[in-house]
Amino acid sequence: MQLQLKGRQVGSGRDENPRNLPAFFSFFLKKPPKTGSYIKLSSSFTAPTRSSEHTEDRPEPSGARSPNMLSEKGARSPPCDRGQAVAIIFFILGVETLLPWNFFITASEYFNGRLNNNNNNSSSRNATMMDASKGYNYDCWMSLLSQLPLLLFTLLNSFIYQWVKEHLRMAFSMVAIFIFFLLTAALVQVDMQPDTFFSITMTTIWFINMFGAVLQSSLFGVVSQFPPRYSTLFMSGQGLAGIFAGIAMLCSIFSNPDRTSAALGYFITPCFATLVSLVCYMMLPRLEFARFYLSRNQSDKGEAAQELISSDQKVLSSEKKDLEANGKITSRGAEREQRASVFAVFKKIWVMALCVTWIFAVTLAVFPVITVRVQTVYVGSKWADVFTCVCCFIVFYIMDLLGRGAPSLKQWPSKESSLFPIVVFLRVIFIPMLMMCNIKDSKLPIFFRHDSAFVVIMALFSFTNGYLACLCMSYAPQLVRCKDCETAGSLMTFFLALGLALGAGFSFLLGGLV
Repeated sequence: MQLQLKGRQVGSGRDENPRNLPAFFSFFLKKPPKTGSYIKLSSSFTAPTRSSEHTEDRPEPSGARSPNMLSEKGARSPPCDRGQAVAIIFFILGVETLLPWNFFITASEYFNGRLNNNNNNSSSRNATMMDASKGYNYDCWMSLLSQLPLLLFTLLNSFIYQWVKEHLRMAFSMVAIFIFFLLTAALVQVDMQPDTFFSITMTTIWFINMFGAVLQSSLFGVVSQFPPRYSTLFMSGQGLAGIFAGIAMLCSIFSNPDRTSAALGYFITPCFATLVSLVCYMMLPRLEFARFYLSRNQSDKGEAAQELISSDQKVLSSEKKDLEANGKITSRGAEREQRASVFAVFKKIWVMALCVTWIFAVTLAVFPVITVRVQTVYVGSKWADVFTCVCCFIVFYIMDLLGRGAPSLKQWPSKESSLFPIVVFLRVIFIPMLMMCNIKDSKLPIFFRHDSAFVVIMALFSFTNGYLACLCMSYAPQLVRCKDCETAGSLMTFFLALGLALGAGFSFLLGGLV
């Protein structure tokens, strides 16, 4: 009885009820509902699912009553996330991973203006974007050159993460991102020919997203080792990165200074944000809660070795010859001590991998290449100056963020449901709907002419993007053993990048159709 009470007390000490966290963060930290009780891992072994708790991949010890007890000997519960410091750090790091993409994509007007040699005031904003896009096609090339390095270096990171130290990869990547943002801010003050500016900008986009790919893939691998709600929080931070960039652009549009000063302030903002993220990452290993999960894989190996030795000593005394003949001890120990291969992990998560690829391929096929061409029906008004920034970018970012946080409240369809891939595939319907919005000189018929129709379509388009993508990234680590979660997280990041690259390439074709 005392053991049961103790187990309950230990279990209740978890960070399930964040008291010191602001209401905004606590929305994303709510514990996801349980979706199942057991996953079949082998013919002789089952383990509790990690839908609501990131537990060990071994049977629950007999006599234990708390799901937080991690081993048969010396049962131990994870420490409390004091002040939700680890949760906030993962949220900030999630923001950092998508700063390069969001700040370059939201600044489409600035880059198109420079490429068109247009220094006029805000009255010519929409015309500038339309004219420049026909020349250099900045939006398409920016999307493609952002996603190709993301794809290539995410793939590379999926195989070398075991040989390159994690803290070195992540710290160096954030320093490089800071340097390239600083370079972009400095170029605002430099006059140059459009061709030269386009070449330097595309080169910068390539390299900054190259380091962003390594950072994002590494962070997905790290956060996969924590309870599922931290993956949800991390992806919610990625959604906030877009809102952050959209508000920064909106402020620059309304600011009285000239366009050069506004652009300079716009690109200095992510420099400070990157420095804050670097400091937060350096604090992460110093927190007890983070150390518990980050060091758990190493402790798993030690426990597996000790259990193997103990079982050997007990069994060999009575059935030594039989066990040597069938090799049960050796195979079981090797299975528990070593990580599964990349291909073995992929066979368990391939459905989620293909789903996340399709989700982002559909999104990048029309956003922002098609969506930035949609115009308001109130041409010539002040609303026209901010229409694209508000309805195309800020609406997308806000609804995408809400979609990423929604799995904390409800997870549907479940990871075992055959309905999940069907729902994911149906997102393709948004492509023709957005192409038939109010696009000037469009080759297609316009069925959704009013601004409100475009806003509703964008809201549904972005919400389903965030919601379904977050479900995929949260479900995948639950389908593998605990020690393989980092591999699963890195693989999912690769397929996410694959979807982005496919969508960016497909955007050239769709852009020519309208």
